[in-house]
Amino acid sequence: MIALGMMSGTSLDGVDAALIDTDGQRIHGFGRSAFRPYSDNEAAVLHAALGQWPGEEGVQDAADISVASHADLASDFPEAEVIGYHGQTLAHDPGGRGTHQAGSGAVLAQTLRRPVIWDFRTEDVRQGGEGAPLAPFFHWACAQWAAESGRLPAAPVAFLNLGGVGNITWVDPSAPAPEADGACLAFDTGPANAPINDLMRSRLRQSRDEGGALAAAGRADCQIVADFLRHDYFARRPPKSLDRDQFDGLARAVAALPDADAAATLVLALAESVAAGMTWLPSPPETVLVCGGGRHNPAIMAALRASLPLAVEPVEAAGLDGDMLEAQAFGWLAVRVLRGLPTSGPMTTGVAAPCCGGRISSPR
Repeated sequence: MIALGMMSGTSLDGVDAALIDTDGQRIHGFGRSAFRPYSDNEAAVLHAALGQWPGEEGVQDAADISVASHADLASDFPEAEVIGYHGQTLAHDPGGRGTHQAGSGAVLAQTLRRPVIWDFRTEDVRQGGEGAPLAPFFHWACAQWAAESGRLPAAPVAFLNLGGVGNITWVDPSAPAPEADGACLAFDTGPANAPINDLMRSRLRQSRDEGGALAAAGRADCQIVADFLRHDYFARRPPKSLDRDQFDGLARAVAALPDADAAATLVLALAESVAAGMTWLPSPPETVLVCGGGRHNPAIMAALRASLPLAVEPVEAAGLDGDMLEAQAFGWLAVRVLRGLPTSGPMTTGVAAPCCGGRISSPR
């Protein structure tokens, strides 16, 4: 099928959309992609709704923006037979209230007159999983695709996604399926772009540290980073996941630092949290392939290379599109849901058994 995957992450910069040709198991080809940025007003509404649950203040406005922005972008992809819609994560508490992605796939299906697969995380959480991360099974398919095309060796590799939160996936592409024993291990590593973007927004009224220039001009406070790494999250065995603002103490810790030093400290915290996560991997990967917006920040990439004892490369080194990988993932997952195939497993979300999440909404 030709599927359109759509993703709006916790960095709250906009909507990614990407076509993928797949049977839900193998990747047969990648299609075109597009990005729709959020306006300042849309981003402000979404930011105001962070941490809110269904029925609470601002949630419906955020949901309306999510559906309208995704419908606007999806209309440019008439060839898509099915649409994978992630929605906008506002809150994530798998051990308590669950997980909340604002936006109705049923409304989107009616608007677009095409089937929409959505609400990918709730069933995993209902069955005892963390509900995140959900891209790992797709990372396995990407590693298999890259190995078969000669872009990667058929050996374990790690995908490091740096969106609002960081997550890492260790995959063995020689495994017969992503849910097979030993095929995948995945977990959130710690905060990634979210605290840096929030710092830039609050202090300088900019959406991000363009080119890592501010962080590169600063000096990291190593004591703040050392205190940050004492958080009990880092001692927890994976799989494990994070809410966007679970490390809000880090933002408070850098509040008194000058702008550049604060940015440099947040970058070092990101890199060191990834290094701490590497100790949980089953075996050293051949390389770490970085995707998501963080790979565009030279200060982040330099910090990762200084903190990790192995090759760190943007995912484009394997012939993949690091800006669109998560969007492609939800197109691939949408087809898996249609076929009743697992979208998560014990070593990616901690769910008791391989789980097929997602709801299917068709237009009337």
